[in-house]
Amino acid sequence: QVQLVESGGGLVQPGGSLRLSCAASRRFFRINSMGWYRQAPGKQRELVAVIVSSGNINYADSVKGRFTISADYAKNAVDLQMLSLKPEDTAVYYCNAEGSVVFGLGSRDYWGQGTQVTVSA
Repeated sequence: QVQLVESGGGLVQPGGSLRLSCAASRRFFRINSMGWYRQAPGKQRELVAVIVSSGNINYADSVKGRFTISADYAKNAVDLQMLSLKPEDTAVYYCNAEGSVVFGLGSRDYWGQGTQVTVSA
């Protein structure tokens, strides 16, 4: 079993910044991608940013130019630097890793417990 542990959420004023961090509790045998999703009240969970093992990165259009994702696959960790935060960025942010923890097992999604980000004056 592996857990993804997130940190760095909180309350920030519009225009402020936060950095979210996520680390796996054990080494993966293989990680295909790591990323961040968010879910606002009454809305579906949506992709924020994902980085695949090849190095390709995808961002949601709403965060392009403001958020930066970085990953350290050797440490099984992923960060999300968020700048110029807006009230509409308010949500619970979830760390995600897709891969396999043991040789021979198929890949699956793993999720963190979520960290609250609130952008409000």
